[in-house]
Order: sequence, then C-alpha cells, then structure tokens
Amino acid sequence: MTATEGLLVPPGHGRVVQTPAQHVTFKVTGSHSRMASTFEVIVPPGFDVGAHVHTRSEELFYVLEGELDVLAFEPRIRTPDNWQRWQSSSGNRVVRATPGTVIAVPPGCPHAFANPTDEPAKMFFQASPPPDHERYFEELLEILGSGGPPDPAAIEELRSRYDIEQLTPLKHG
Repeated sequence: MTATEGLLVPPGHGRVVQTPAQHVTFKVTGSHSRMASTFEVIVPPGFDVGAHVHTRSEELFYVLEGELDVLAFEPRIRTPDNWQRWQSSSGNRVVRATPGTVIAVPPGCPHAFANPTDEPAKMFFQASPPPDHERYFEELLEILGSGGPPDPAAIEELRSRYDIEQLTPLKHG
C-alpha cells in the first residue's frame, strides 16, 4: 500500500476470529494504520470482559446493535468481584449502553463491558497503539476456544504481556 492509497473494508469483510465466547472481525490492523487497530465485535449474551486497566493503551467503543453494561471511570473502591456495582467519587455509575453510545477510555482508566441481555450486541472498537490488541485478541480467542472453562492463569499471563491489568474476572456463557 502506498501513501496515496487508503483501505476500504466493505460490510461483512475483514479477518474473523471466532469462538463460542466472542466473534471479532479485524477491520483495520497495524499494517494499515499507525493510529489504531479497529474491530467489529459481537458480544454474546452473558459475556463479561471484566474490569481492567491499561497503562499505555487508549480505546474507543461505539455500540452498533443491542445493549451492553459499560464502565469507564476510577471507582471509589476497586472491589475484585463485581464492577457493575462500582461508583466513582463524582457519582458516575455503570451505564446501559444502547446503539449510538460512545465510550472513550484514556490510559489508566478502569473500564469494562458486559452483555446482560438475551441477545447478542455488536460494537465498533478501536485500540491504540496498534497492533497489541490484534495479537491479544488472537491469543485470547485461542484460549477461550480450547473448550471447557477458560484457564484463568493463561488469561492472566496473556493480559500481563499486553498491558492489561485485570481487576475483576472475565466471564462468558
């Protein structure tokens, strides 16, 4: 690709990585952008990414379809079990995000999303800088797709390599 050529990814196109826990379509990767990796993510009912924080990464989420519970703030107390009950010092609480909701997450800000409904949700997701989240998704989906419950030790090791401090557990199903 030369500097005079852009990238156009039509609907339904992009590299798909899928397990029973998540369906991720890579739309723009680090080979096409120095700014961010971009994904379309289908979040199945019952999936909870768990609250986590990055020291270097910046993220943007845009809900396209369905509903997600989302968090993007530092809570007064980081309880290790249930981020859905967290509250910030300024009174912010978890929000039910519907189509059109944007969530911008700066480095150092705890954040999470979960699908508490019976229907899949779809979101547009950007992570900067690329390509860390591309590699992370590939490896996470391998772990989640291995059958049976996810291996917490393997997920913890993976997340520590990709600047992800897990604050509450990842859950799916």
